[in-house]
Amino acid sequence: MTRTARTRSRAVALPAAAVLLAAAAGCAGPGGGSGDGSTGAGGGTGRGGTLVIGATGKLPNTDTVIGGAGFEGKRLVSFQLYEGLTRYELLTDTDKPPAVTGALATDWQVAADRRTWTFTLRKGVKFQDGTPFDADAVVFNLARYLDKSSPEYTDALGAAAAEYAGDIASYRKTDADHVELVTKEPNGHFPEDLAHVLIASPTAVRRTGSADFARHPVGTGPFSFVSQTEGQQIELAANKDYWRGAPRLDRLVIKALPDAAARTAALRSGGANWIEYPNPDDIDSLKADGVTIATNSYDHLWYWILDTSKAPWNDPRVRRAANYAIDRRAIAEKLLHGTADPAYQAAPRATAAYDPAGDAYSHDPAKARQLLAEAGLPNGFTTSVTVPTGGSGNLLPVPIAEALQRDLAAVGIKVELRTTDWTTLIGAEAKGQVALGSDAVAQSTTLFQSEALLPLFIGSTSPFWTGHYANPQVDQLLATSAADADQAARQTGYRKALTLVTQDAPWLFVVNDRNPRALSPKVHGLVQPQSWFLDLTTVWVG
Repeated sequence: MTRTARTRSRAVALPAAAVLLAAAAGCAGPGGGSGDGSTGAGGGTGRGGTLVIGATGKLPNTDTVIGGAGFEGKRLVSFQLYEGLTRYELLTDTDKPPAVTGALATDWQVAADRRTWTFTLRKGVKFQDGTPFDADAVVFNLARYLDKSSPEYTDALGAAAAEYAGDIASYRKTDADHVELVTKEPNGHFPEDLAHVLIASPTAVRRTGSADFARHPVGTGPFSFVSQTEGQQIELAANKDYWRGAPRLDRLVIKALPDAAARTAALRSGGANWIEYPNPDDIDSLKADGVTIATNSYDHLWYWILDTSKAPWNDPRVRRAANYAIDRRAIAEKLLHGTADPAYQAAPRATAAYDPAGDAYSHDPAKARQLLAEAGLPNGFTTSVTVPTGGSGNLLPVPIAEALQRDLAAVGIKVELRTTDWTTLIGAEAKGQVALGSDAVAQSTTLFQSEALLPLFIGSTSPFWTGHYANPQVDQLLATSAADADQAARQTGYRKALTLVTQDAPWLFVVNDRNPRALSPKVHGLVQPQSWFLDLTTVWVG
Protein backbone atom coordinates (compact mmCIF):
# COMPACT_ATOMS: atom_id res chain seq x y z
CA MET A 1 0.00 0.00 0.00
CA THR A 2 1.34 3.42 -1.00
CA ARG A 3 0.00 6.66 0.31
CA THR A 4 0.95 10.28 0.73
CA ALA A 5 -2.11 11.43 2.66
CA ARG A 6 -5.15 9.96 4.32
CA THR A 7 -8.64 11.36 4.75
CA ARG A 8 -10.80 10.16 7.62
CA SER A 9 -14.49 9.51 7.05
CA ARG A 10 -17.04 11.47 9.01
CA ALA A 11 -19.15 9.49 11.42
CA VAL A 12 -21.73 12.20 11.96
CA ALA A 13 -22.76 15.49 10.42
CA LEU A 14 -21.16 18.26 12.47
CA PRO A 15 -21.63 22.02 12.63
CA ALA A 16 -19.67 24.21 10.25
CA ALA A 17 -15.95 24.19 10.69
CA ALA A 18 -14.82 26.94 13.04
CA VAL A 19 -17.60 28.54 15.03
CA LEU A 20 -17.13 32.22 15.75
CA LEU A 21 -18.70 33.74 18.83
CA ALA A 22 -17.43 37.23 18.00
CA ALA A 23 -19.62 40.23 18.63
CA ALA A 24 -18.89 41.89 15.29
CA ALA A 25 -21.80 42.14 12.90
CA GLY A 26 -22.25 39.05 10.77
CA CYS A 27 -20.29 36.73 13.06
CA ALA A 28 -21.99 33.58 14.22
CA GLY A 29 -23.28 33.09 17.72
CA PRO A 30 -23.07 29.84 19.67
CA GLY A 31 -24.03 26.95 17.45
CA GLY A 32 -23.42 28.87 14.23
CA GLY A 33 -20.48 28.61 11.90
CA SER A 34 -18.11 30.74 9.89
CA GLY A 35 -18.09 28.32 7.00
CA ASP A 36 -14.44 28.93 6.09
CA GLY A 37 -12.70 27.55 9.16
CA SER A 38 -10.80 30.77 9.79
CA THR A 39 -10.93 33.78 12.04
CA GLY A 40 -9.97 37.42 11.76
CA ALA A 41 -9.23 38.31 8.17
CA GLY A 42 -9.41 34.68 7.08
CA GLY A 43 -5.73 34.74 6.20
CA GLY A 44 -5.67 37.70 3.80
CA THR A 45 -2.34 39.00 2.55
CA GLY A 46 -1.00 40.43 5.81
CA ARG A 47 2.02 39.18 7.65
CA GLY A 48 4.30 39.98 10.55
CA GLY A 49 3.83 40.86 14.17
CA THR A 50 4.33 39.03 17.45
CA LEU A 51 1.68 36.58 18.64
CA VAL A 52 1.58 36.22 22.43
CA ILE A 53 -0.44 33.22 23.61
CA GLY A 54 -1.57 32.68 27.20
CA ALA A 55 -1.54 28.92 27.85
CA THR A 56 -3.69 27.17 30.46
CA GLY A 57 -0.94 25.00 31.94
CA LYS A 58 2.75 24.69 32.49
CA LEU A 59 5.12 24.99 29.53
CA PRO A 60 6.64 21.79 28.16
CA ASN A 61 10.20 20.59 28.22
CA THR A 62 11.42 21.69 24.78
CA ASP A 63 13.45 18.54 24.11
CA THR A 64 11.49 16.84 21.30
CA VAL A 65 9.24 14.13 22.76
CA ILE A 66 9.64 14.75 26.49
CA GLY A 67 7.03 17.51 26.62
CA GLY A 68 5.17 16.99 29.86
CA ALA A 69 2.45 19.63 29.43
CA GLY A 70 -0.18 17.56 27.65
CA PHE A 71 -1.31 18.23 24.10
CA GLU A 72 -1.44 21.96 24.78
CA GLY A 73 2.33 21.98 25.18
CA LYS A 74 2.73 19.90 22.04
CA ARG A 75 0.31 22.15 20.14
CA LEU A 76 1.90 25.47 21.07
CA VAL A 77 5.58 24.56 21.41
CA SER A 78 6.76 21.10 20.32
CA PHE A 79 4.95 21.02 16.98
CA GLN A 80 6.17 24.55 16.23
CA LEU A 81 9.84 23.62 16.79
CA TYR A 82 9.89 20.10 15.37
CA GLU A 83 8.33 17.77 12.85
CA GLY A 84 8.07 14.04 12.38
CA LEU A 85 8.10 12.02 9.19
CA THR A 86 4.38 12.74 9.00
CA ARG A 87 2.10 15.53 10.23
CA TYR A 88 -1.57 16.42 10.61
CA GLU A 89 -3.05 18.45 7.74
CA LEU A 90 -4.69 21.20 9.78
CA LEU A 91 -5.55 23.82 7.17
CA THR A 92 -8.12 21.98 5.05
CA ASP A 93 -11.38 20.09 5.66
CA THR A 94 -11.97 21.73 9.04
CA ASP A 95 -15.39 20.07 9.35
CA LYS A 96 -13.82 16.64 9.91
CA PRO A 97 -10.89 15.22 11.90
CA PRO A 98 -7.59 16.04 10.15
CA ALA A 99 -5.88 13.69 7.76
CA VAL A 100 -2.27 12.59 8.18
CA THR A 101 0.05 13.66 5.39
CA GLY A 102 3.75 13.80 4.65
CA ALA A 103 6.14 16.05 6.57
CA LEU A 104 9.80 15.02 6.57
CA ALA A 105 8.73 12.05 4.47
CA THR A 106 6.87 12.56 1.21
CA ASP A 107 5.33 9.09 0.97
CA TRP A 108 5.56 5.59 2.36
CA GLN A 109 4.84 1.96 1.61
CA VAL A 110 4.12 -1.04 3.82
CA ALA A 111 5.23 -4.50 2.75
CA ALA A 112 3.08 -7.63 2.57
CA ASP A 113 4.17 -8.59 6.09
CA ARG A 114 2.29 -5.46 7.33
CA ARG A 115 5.29 -4.65 9.52
CA THR A 116 8.00 -3.32 7.20
CA TRP A 117 7.55 0.35 6.26
CA THR A 118 9.71 2.27 3.79
CA PHE A 119 9.62 6.07 3.94
CA THR A 120 10.82 8.33 1.14
CA LEU A 121 12.40 11.41 2.70
CA ARG A 122 11.80 14.98 1.63
CA LYS A 123 14.78 16.54 -0.13
CA GLY A 124 16.17 19.99 0.52
CA VAL A 125 14.94 20.35 4.13
CA LYS A 126 17.27 22.04 6.60
CA PHE A 127 17.25 22.19 10.36
CA GLN A 128 16.97 25.63 11.92
CA ASP A 129 20.76 25.60 12.49
CA GLY A 130 21.31 25.28 8.72
CA THR A 131 22.37 21.62 8.75
CA PRO A 132 20.66 19.25 6.30
CA PHE A 133 17.91 16.82 7.18
CA ASP A 134 18.61 13.35 5.80
CA ALA A 135 18.30 9.63 6.50
CA ASP A 136 21.19 9.77 8.97
CA ALA A 137 19.24 12.31 11.02
CA VAL A 138 16.25 9.94 11.24
CA VAL A 139 18.42 7.05 12.38
CA PHE A 140 20.23 9.29 14.89
CA ASN A 141 16.95 10.39 16.48
CA LEU A 142 15.48 6.91 16.64
CA ALA A 143 18.66 5.67 18.30
CA ARG A 144 18.42 8.54 20.77
CA TYR A 145 14.92 7.35 21.70
CA LEU A 146 15.25 3.58 21.46
CA ASP A 147 18.89 2.49 21.80
CA LYS A 148 20.15 2.52 25.38
CA SER A 149 23.72 2.24 24.10
CA SER A 150 23.41 5.53 22.19
CA PRO A 151 25.44 8.34 23.81
CA GLU A 152 22.41 10.59 23.38
CA TYR A 153 19.88 8.20 24.96
CA THR A 154 18.35 9.09 28.33
CA ASP A 155 15.76 7.29 30.42
CA ALA A 156 13.46 10.31 30.12
CA LEU A 157 13.64 10.23 26.32
CA GLY A 158 13.12 6.48 26.24
CA ALA A 159 10.08 6.64 28.48
CA ALA A 160 8.52 9.52 26.55
CA ALA A 161 9.20 7.97 23.14
CA ALA A 162 7.65 4.64 24.13
CA GLU A 163 4.16 6.06 23.68
CA TYR A 164 4.55 6.50 19.92
CA ALA A 165 7.85 4.87 18.95
CA GLY A 166 7.72 1.89 21.28
CA ASP A 167 6.29 -0.28 18.52
CA ILE A 168 9.46 0.09 16.41
CA ALA A 169 11.48 -3.16 16.39
CA SER A 170 14.23 -1.99 14.01
CA TYR A 171 15.19 0.94 11.82
CA ARG A 172 17.85 1.55 9.19
CA LYS A 173 18.90 3.80 6.37
CA THR A 174 18.50 2.03 3.04
CA ASP A 175 19.95 4.89 0.98
CA ALA A 176 20.30 8.66 1.23
CA ASP A 177 16.58 9.22 0.58
CA HIS A 178 14.92 6.26 2.31
CA VAL A 179 14.61 4.71 5.75
CA GLU A 180 13.10 1.37 6.67
CA LEU A 181 11.19 0.99 9.93
CA VAL A 182 9.90 -2.37 11.11
CA THR A 183 7.17 -2.61 13.74
CA LYS A 184 6.92 -5.37 16.32
CA GLU A 185 3.40 -6.20 15.21
CA PRO A 186 1.19 -5.06 12.31
CA ASN A 187 0.24 -1.45 13.03
CA GLY A 188 -2.19 0.18 10.63
CA HIS A 189 -1.91 3.61 12.27
CA PHE A 190 1.89 3.68 12.26
CA PRO A 191 2.11 6.73 9.93
CA GLU A 192 -0.04 8.70 12.38
CA ASP A 193 2.16 7.62 15.30
CA LEU A 194 5.19 9.05 13.53
CA ALA A 195 3.69 12.56 13.56
CA HIS A 196 4.61 12.49 17.27
CA VAL A 197 8.12 11.06 16.84
CA LEU A 198 9.91 14.38 16.45
CA ILE A 199 13.24 14.86 14.69
CA ALA A 200 15.97 17.07 16.18
CA SER A 201 19.19 18.33 14.61
CA PRO A 202 21.92 15.74 15.29
CA THR A 203 24.53 18.51 15.14
CA ALA A 204 22.72 20.51 17.83
CA VAL A 205 22.19 17.48 20.08
CA ARG A 206 25.85 16.47 19.84
CA ARG A 207 26.94 20.03 20.56
CA THR A 208 24.92 20.38 23.77
CA GLY A 209 24.44 16.78 24.79
CA SER A 210 20.99 15.47 25.63
CA ALA A 211 21.19 16.90 29.15
CA ASP A 212 21.28 20.50 27.88
CA PHE A 213 19.51 20.20 24.54
CA ALA A 214 16.21 21.54 25.94
CA ARG A 215 18.00 24.88 26.53
CA HIS A 216 18.97 25.12 22.85
CA PRO A 217 16.40 23.07 20.88
CA VAL A 218 16.72 22.82 17.09
CA GLY A 219 14.27 21.14 14.72
CA THR A 220 12.87 21.64 11.22
CA GLY A 221 9.56 23.23 12.26
CA PRO A 222 8.05 26.57 11.27
CA PHE A 223 9.48 28.40 14.30
CA SER A 224 12.96 28.39 15.80
CA PHE A 225 13.92 28.78 19.43
CA VAL A 226 14.96 32.20 20.75
CA SER A 227 14.80 32.07 24.55
CA GLN A 228 12.85 30.85 27.53
CA THR A 229 12.23 31.73 31.15
CA GLU A 230 11.78 28.28 32.58
CA GLY A 231 8.20 27.61 33.60
CA GLN A 232 7.02 31.06 32.55
CA GLN A 233 7.63 31.95 28.90
CA ILE A 234 9.08 30.61 25.65
CA GLU A 235 9.91 32.86 22.70
CA LEU A 236 10.21 31.58 19.14
CA ALA A 237 10.98 33.27 15.82
CA ALA A 238 9.74 32.51 12.32
CA ASN A 239 11.89 29.99 10.49
CA LYS A 240 12.47 31.93 7.28
CA ASP A 241 13.78 28.82 5.53
CA TYR A 242 10.90 26.56 6.50
CA TRP A 243 10.29 24.07 3.69
CA ARG A 244 6.55 24.83 3.52
CA GLY A 245 7.23 28.57 3.35
CA ALA A 246 8.03 31.03 6.11
CA PRO A 247 5.24 31.65 8.66
CA ARG A 248 3.53 35.02 8.42
CA LEU A 249 4.37 35.88 12.01
CA ASP A 250 7.70 37.36 13.05
CA ARG A 251 7.62 36.08 16.62
CA LEU A 252 5.64 33.63 18.73
CA VAL A 253 5.61 33.93 22.51
CA ILE A 254 3.96 31.36 24.78
CA LYS A 255 3.21 32.37 28.37
CA ALA A 256 2.14 30.02 31.17
CA LEU A 257 -1.06 31.53 32.61
CA PRO A 258 -2.88 28.66 34.35
CA ASP A 259 -5.32 30.98 36.12
CA ALA A 260 -8.29 31.83 33.88
CA ALA A 261 -8.71 35.30 35.38
CA ALA A 262 -5.04 36.03 34.76
CA ARG A 263 -5.41 34.99 31.12
CA THR A 264 -8.38 37.28 30.62
CA ALA A 265 -6.57 40.14 32.34
CA ALA A 266 -3.55 39.60 30.09
CA LEU A 267 -5.74 39.70 26.97
CA ARG A 268 -7.46 42.90 28.08
CA SER A 269 -4.23 44.63 29.08
CA GLY A 270 -2.34 43.67 25.92
CA GLY A 271 -0.02 41.31 27.78
CA ALA A 272 -1.35 38.60 25.45
CA ASN A 273 -3.24 38.85 22.18
CA TRP A 274 -4.54 35.27 22.23
CA ILE A 275 -5.56 33.12 25.19
CA GLU A 276 -6.38 29.45 25.37
CA TYR A 277 -9.68 28.54 27.01
CA PRO A 278 -11.16 31.82 28.18
CA ASN A 279 -13.37 31.62 31.24
CA PRO A 280 -16.87 31.03 29.80
CA ASP A 281 -18.26 33.66 32.17
CA ASP A 282 -16.05 36.25 30.44
CA ILE A 283 -17.11 35.46 26.88
CA ASP A 284 -19.93 38.00 26.54
CA SER A 285 -17.83 40.88 27.86
CA LEU A 286 -14.86 39.85 25.70
CA LYS A 287 -17.07 39.81 22.62
CA ALA A 288 -18.31 43.27 23.53
CA ASP A 289 -14.67 44.39 23.45
CA GLY A 290 -14.27 43.07 19.90
CA VAL A 291 -12.55 39.82 20.86
CA THR A 292 -13.15 36.80 18.62
CA ILE A 293 -13.97 33.50 20.32
CA ALA A 294 -13.15 30.65 17.95
CA THR A 295 -14.42 27.12 18.58
CA ASN A 296 -14.69 23.79 16.81
CA SER A 297 -15.53 20.26 17.87
CA TYR A 298 -12.51 18.02 18.31
CA ASP A 299 -11.42 14.80 19.95
CA HIS A 300 -11.99 15.56 23.61
CA LEU A 301 -13.74 14.05 26.60
CA TRP A 302 -13.98 15.52 30.11
CA TYR A 303 -14.89 12.67 32.42
CA TRP A 304 -14.35 10.89 35.71
CA ILE A 305 -12.45 7.62 35.76
CA LEU A 306 -14.20 5.41 38.34
CA ASP A 307 -12.31 2.77 40.30
CA THR A 308 -14.12 -0.31 39.06
CA SER A 309 -12.16 -2.58 41.41
CA LYS A 310 -13.78 -1.11 44.54
CA ALA A 311 -17.33 -1.31 45.80
CA PRO A 312 -19.70 0.14 44.88
CA TRP A 313 -18.09 1.28 41.60
CA ASN A 314 -17.43 -2.38 40.76
CA ASP A 315 -21.17 -2.72 40.04
CA PRO A 316 -22.09 -1.51 36.52
CA ARG A 317 -25.58 -0.61 37.76
CA VAL A 318 -24.04 1.92 40.13
CA ARG A 319 -21.85 3.37 37.39
CA ARG A 320 -24.84 3.69 35.07
CA ALA A 321 -26.85 5.27 37.87
CA ALA A 322 -24.22 7.98 38.27
CA ASN A 323 -24.34 8.63 34.53
CA TYR A 324 -28.13 9.03 34.61
CA ALA A 325 -27.88 11.35 37.63
CA ILE A 326 -25.95 14.19 36.02
CA ASP A 327 -27.25 17.07 33.92
CA ARG A 328 -24.62 17.36 31.19
CA ARG A 329 -26.63 19.80 29.13
CA ALA A 330 -26.81 22.29 31.99
CA ILE A 331 -23.04 22.02 32.43
CA ALA A 332 -22.37 22.48 28.72
CA GLU A 333 -24.87 25.28 28.07
CA LYS A 334 -25.08 27.17 31.37
CA LEU A 335 -21.84 26.63 33.24
CA LEU A 336 -19.65 26.49 30.11
CA HIS A 337 -21.79 28.88 28.02
CA GLY A 338 -21.91 26.65 24.94
CA THR A 339 -18.16 26.07 24.72
CA ALA A 340 -18.74 22.33 25.18
CA ASP A 341 -21.25 19.69 24.13
CA PRO A 342 -22.84 17.16 26.50
CA ALA A 343 -21.21 13.72 26.28
CA TYR A 344 -23.76 10.90 26.34
CA GLN A 345 -21.35 8.16 25.27
CA ALA A 346 -17.65 7.25 25.46
CA ALA A 347 -16.67 8.34 21.93
CA PRO A 348 -16.18 12.10 21.47
CA ARG A 349 -18.49 13.66 18.89
CA ALA A 350 -15.76 14.75 16.47
CA THR A 351 -14.37 11.26 15.91
CA ALA A 352 -15.15 8.48 13.47
CA ALA A 353 -15.96 6.21 16.42
CA TYR A 354 -18.91 8.37 17.49
CA ASP A 355 -22.23 6.61 16.99
CA PRO A 356 -25.09 9.07 16.28
CA ALA A 357 -27.51 6.45 17.61
CA GLY A 358 -25.34 5.55 20.58
CA ASP A 359 -26.17 8.29 23.09
CA ALA A 360 -27.05 6.30 26.19
CA TYR A 361 -27.33 8.48 29.28
CA SER A 362 -29.92 11.22 29.50
CA HIS A 363 -30.50 13.22 32.69
CA ASP A 364 -32.87 10.86 34.49
CA PRO A 365 -32.59 11.02 38.32
CA ALA A 366 -35.50 8.59 38.72
CA LYS A 367 -33.68 6.00 36.62
CA ALA A 368 -30.55 6.63 38.69
CA ARG A 369 -32.40 5.98 41.96
CA GLN A 370 -33.96 2.82 40.50
CA LEU A 371 -30.55 1.43 39.52
CA LEU A 372 -29.09 2.26 42.93
CA ALA A 373 -31.98 0.44 44.60
CA GLU A 374 -31.44 -2.58 42.34
CA ALA A 375 -27.78 -2.54 43.40
CA GLY A 376 -28.79 -2.61 47.07
CA LEU A 377 -28.02 1.06 47.67
CA PRO A 378 -31.41 2.77 48.00
CA ASN A 379 -29.90 5.38 50.32
CA GLY A 380 -26.86 5.98 48.11
CA PHE A 381 -23.24 5.95 49.29
CA THR A 382 -20.19 8.14 49.93
CA THR A 383 -17.23 8.36 47.57
CA SER A 384 -14.32 10.66 46.64
CA VAL A 385 -12.79 12.13 43.49
CA THR A 386 -9.51 13.91 42.82
CA VAL A 387 -9.93 16.95 40.57
CA PRO A 388 -7.15 18.95 38.87
CA THR A 389 -7.28 22.70 39.42
CA GLY A 390 -6.45 23.39 35.76
CA GLY A 391 -4.36 22.09 32.88
CA SER A 392 -4.56 21.12 29.23
CA GLY A 393 -8.15 20.57 28.11
CA ASN A 394 -9.56 20.65 31.64
CA LEU A 395 -12.07 23.47 31.08
CA LEU A 396 -13.29 24.62 34.52
CA PRO A 397 -12.52 21.42 36.40
CA VAL A 398 -13.47 22.43 39.93
CA PRO A 399 -16.77 24.21 39.04
CA ILE A 400 -17.71 21.27 36.80
CA ALA A 401 -16.94 18.83 39.60
CA GLU A 402 -19.01 20.91 42.03
CA ALA A 403 -21.97 20.80 39.62
CA LEU A 404 -21.62 17.04 39.35
CA GLN A 405 -21.35 16.81 43.13
CA ARG A 406 -24.74 18.53 43.46
CA ASP A 407 -26.38 16.33 40.83
CA LEU A 408 -25.05 13.13 42.39
CA ALA A 409 -26.06 14.22 45.89
CA ALA A 410 -29.63 14.59 44.64
CA VAL A 411 -29.80 10.80 44.12
CA GLY A 412 -27.87 9.93 47.28
CA ILE A 413 -24.28 9.75 45.99
CA LYS A 414 -22.26 11.98 48.31
CA VAL A 415 -18.92 13.00 46.77
CA GLU A 416 -15.88 14.41 48.55
CA LEU A 417 -13.85 16.60 46.17
CA ARG A 418 -10.07 16.63 46.52
CA THR A 419 -7.95 18.96 44.39
CA THR A 420 -4.43 18.70 43.04
CA ASP A 421 -2.46 20.20 40.16
CA TRP A 422 -2.61 18.68 36.69
CA THR A 423 1.05 17.66 36.53
CA THR A 424 0.79 15.74 39.80
CA LEU A 425 -2.39 14.01 38.67
CA ILE A 426 -1.16 12.82 35.28
CA GLY A 427 2.18 11.86 36.82
CA ALA A 428 0.43 9.63 39.33
CA GLU A 429 -1.77 8.08 36.63
CA ALA A 430 1.27 7.37 34.47
CA LYS A 431 2.65 5.31 37.37
CA GLY A 432 -0.57 3.38 37.67
CA GLN A 433 -1.60 5.25 40.83
CA VAL A 434 -4.68 7.19 41.84
CA ALA A 435 -3.78 10.67 43.08
CA LEU A 436 -4.52 11.08 46.79
CA GLY A 437 -6.04 7.61 47.01
CA SER A 438 -9.49 8.68 45.78
CA ASP A 439 -12.19 6.45 44.33
CA ALA A 440 -12.22 8.39 41.06
CA VAL A 441 -10.22 10.92 39.06
CA ALA A 442 -11.56 13.82 37.00
CA GLN A 443 -9.66 14.65 33.83
CA SER A 444 -9.73 15.56 30.18
CA THR A 445 -8.34 13.30 27.52
CA THR A 446 -8.15 12.48 23.85
CA LEU A 447 -9.05 9.04 22.58
CA PHE A 448 -8.58 9.32 18.83
CA GLN A 449 -6.31 12.29 18.14
CA SER A 450 -3.73 9.53 17.96
CA GLU A 451 -4.96 5.95 17.67
CA ALA A 452 -1.94 4.81 19.66
CA LEU A 453 -3.56 6.27 22.78
CA LEU A 454 -6.66 4.07 22.75
CA PRO A 455 -5.18 1.03 24.55
CA LEU A 456 -3.65 3.35 27.13
CA PHE A 457 -7.07 4.61 28.19
CA ILE A 458 -9.34 1.60 27.81
CA GLY A 459 -7.02 -1.41 27.49
CA SER A 460 -6.82 -3.80 30.44
CA THR A 461 -3.01 -4.03 30.18
CA SER A 462 -2.42 -0.26 30.13
CA PRO A 463 0.49 0.96 32.28
CA PHE A 464 -1.64 3.97 33.19
CA TRP A 465 -4.27 4.04 35.88
CA THR A 466 -7.54 3.32 34.11
CA GLY A 467 -9.77 2.59 37.09
CA HIS A 468 -8.92 -1.12 36.70
CA TYR A 469 -11.42 -1.36 33.88
CA ALA A 470 -11.14 -4.58 31.89
CA ASN A 471 -13.26 -6.02 29.10
CA PRO A 472 -11.66 -8.76 26.96
CA GLN A 473 -13.95 -7.92 24.04
CA VAL A 474 -12.72 -4.32 24.09
CA ASP A 475 -9.10 -5.47 24.20
CA GLN A 476 -9.67 -7.81 21.24
CA LEU A 477 -11.42 -5.16 19.17
CA LEU A 478 -8.64 -2.65 19.82
CA ALA A 479 -5.89 -5.13 18.91
CA THR A 480 -7.59 -6.39 15.76
CA SER A 481 -8.55 -2.94 14.56
CA ALA A 482 -5.16 -1.34 15.20
CA ALA A 483 -3.41 -3.97 13.09
CA ASP A 484 -5.56 -3.26 10.03
CA ALA A 485 -4.02 -0.91 7.46
CA ASP A 486 -7.50 -0.05 6.17
CA GLN A 487 -8.66 3.06 7.97
CA ALA A 488 -12.39 2.42 7.52
CA ALA A 489 -12.04 -1.05 9.02
CA ARG A 490 -10.14 0.35 12.00
CA GLN A 491 -12.80 2.95 12.61
CA THR A 492 -15.58 0.34 12.53
CA GLY A 493 -13.74 -1.72 15.13
CA TYR A 494 -13.11 1.29 17.32
CA ARG A 495 -16.78 2.21 17.24
CA LYS A 496 -17.73 -1.27 18.42
CA ALA A 497 -15.17 -1.06 21.22
CA LEU A 498 -16.39 2.33 22.42
CA THR A 499 -20.00 1.11 22.31
CA LEU A 500 -19.02 -1.56 24.82
CA VAL A 501 -17.28 1.03 26.98
CA THR A 502 -20.43 3.14 26.93
CA GLN A 503 -22.48 0.15 28.09
CA ASP A 504 -19.95 -0.79 30.80
CA ALA A 505 -19.81 2.85 32.01
CA PRO A 506 -16.39 2.71 33.69
CA TRP A 507 -16.39 6.50 33.40
CA LEU A 508 -18.73 9.33 34.21
CA PHE A 509 -19.17 10.83 30.74
CA VAL A 510 -19.56 14.60 31.10
CA VAL A 511 -18.77 16.93 28.16
CA ASN A 512 -16.87 17.25 24.89
CA ASP A 513 -14.92 20.51 24.76
CA ARG A 514 -15.22 22.78 21.70
CA ASN A 515 -11.66 24.07 22.07
CA PRO A 516 -12.45 27.79 22.58
CA ARG A 517 -9.73 30.41 22.33
CA ALA A 518 -10.00 34.19 22.51
CA LEU A 519 -8.23 36.35 19.93
CA SER A 520 -7.56 40.06 19.96
CA PRO A 521 -8.99 41.96 16.96
CA LYS A 522 -5.37 42.37 15.83
CA VAL A 523 -4.92 38.61 15.31
CA HIS A 524 -5.81 37.32 11.84
CA GLY A 525 -5.64 34.18 9.77
CA LEU A 526 -6.28 31.41 12.31
CA VAL A 527 -7.70 28.23 10.79
CA GLN A 528 -9.30 26.21 13.60
CA PRO A 529 -9.45 22.49 12.76
CA GLN A 530 -11.19 19.62 14.49
CA SER A 531 -8.01 18.88 16.40
CA TRP A 532 -6.06 19.55 19.56
CA PHE A 533 -3.33 20.88 17.27
CA LEU A 534 -2.95 24.05 15.21
CA ASP A 535 -1.03 25.22 12.17
CA LEU A 536 0.18 28.72 13.09
CA THR A 537 1.88 29.44 9.76
CA THR A 538 -1.19 31.34 8.47
CA VAL A 539 -1.56 33.60 11.51
CA TRP A 540 -0.37 37.21 11.60
CA VAL A 541 -0.78 40.20 13.90
CA GLY A 542 -1.47 43.73 12.71
